[in-house]
Amino acid sequence: MTWQRKPFESLFSEPTRNGLTRPSGVRGEGYRMVNMGEIFGHDRIGDIEMERVQLNDRELATMLLRVGDLLFARQSLVLAGAGKCTLVEQVNEPTTFESHIIRVRLDPKKADPRFYHYLFQSPYSGVKAIVTQGVQAGIRASDLAVLKVPVPDPEEQRRIAAILSSYDDLIENNRKRIKLLERAARLLYTEWFVRGRFPGHQGVKVKDGVPEGWEKTVFGKLVEQVKVSVKPEEVEADTPYIGLEHIPRRALVLNEWGKAEQVTSNKFAFQEDDILFGKIRPYFHKVGFAITNGITSSDAIVMRVSEPDLYALALSVVSSDRFIAVASKSAKEGSKMPRADWKQMQAYPLLLPDTRTLSKFNEALHPMLSMMKVLAKQNIQLIRARDLLLPRLMSGKVKA
Repeated sequence: MTWQRKPFESLFSEPTRNGLTRPSGVRGEGYRMVNMGEIFGHDRIGDIEMERVQLNDRELATMLLRVGDLLFARQSLVLAGAGKCTLVEQVNEPTTFESHIIRVRLDPKKADPRFYHYLFQSPYSGVKAIVTQGVQAGIRASDLAVLKVPVPDPEEQRRIAAILSSYDDLIENNRKRIKLLERAARLLYTEWFVRGRFPGHQGVKVKDGVPEGWEKTVFGKLVEQVKVSVKPEEVEADTPYIGLEHIPRRALVLNEWGKAEQVTSNKFAFQEDDILFGKIRPYFHKVGFAITNGITSSDAIVMRVSEPDLYALALSVVSSDRFIAVASKSAKEGSKMPRADWKQMQAYPLLLPDTRTLSKFNEALHPMLSMMKVLAKQNIQLIRARDLLLPRLMSGKVKA
């Protein structure tokens, strides 16, 4: 089946708009603003944290977002990022967008925004043809407006969007469940080991801040640093590669990666369940556990527990706010940016609980960590299935 192609602007309900410019010094209060970070970090914009800015009456009347708006990245440091399209899926309060973003608002009688959001994730949108390459790669709103896009019947658009959305809905639901599990794990660690409210704490004697049966130790007694250097050509081309860009902030499970064929310099090998810590600017809080074997950036510290029973405790400690704060404070100043100091990290003081308390902690944490891994692996399969189906549907060769 061949779909008719028309100028994208023939589907608009109003002309495109570029966003607002707000210097960093005036940000902090007011209305939510979608920045480039949200564009590149999310395919769909929902109820997420973002910066806030002040808006005047004219801006409130013309520069807010609605559900169904498409947001395009005007500029990117890399060619692949120019024209990145994100769908506004949820707006819980007045929200605007910054100047490096183009807003497209479609006529619902002619176009389903979900369909065109998926189209611009496929090779069939033609957006790469309008990307200009300078200091930064970019697109112009005027070129986006006249770009010819396929225009199936609106009902077919909705059917295709519904099929692909069913995958994304499952993926998003799994992500939310992972976040809840991560939060529960952090709260449990804080309650037991920071606030000292572990089971039976009321009847335990404490001397010099140490509960009876517990002992003072350091983080380096729980884990060892693993430095197995490998050349990318020594491993299979599709071996998972986790760079710092693949490690999200304040997340425990690492479920995104590239491939070994995309890198050229030596990397460190890691195994499933190893803990990876992004040592550049440690205050970015990039630390989590791997769900596969692979290779990682030399700017990541690979950690492996000395004993299996210490895994949940070690992961909880290294991902805690207190540990991150200490690692950040003691970071070495590199040529361009601070790096976490492994010697200082090893010396981080902590309390090792008695066998009974450690066993109970493991009984509580290990099912959470296991479920995080299951959900993360489910998402990888769902993403692969969706990405295989996406170009077939968008080419018109597979009928919805």
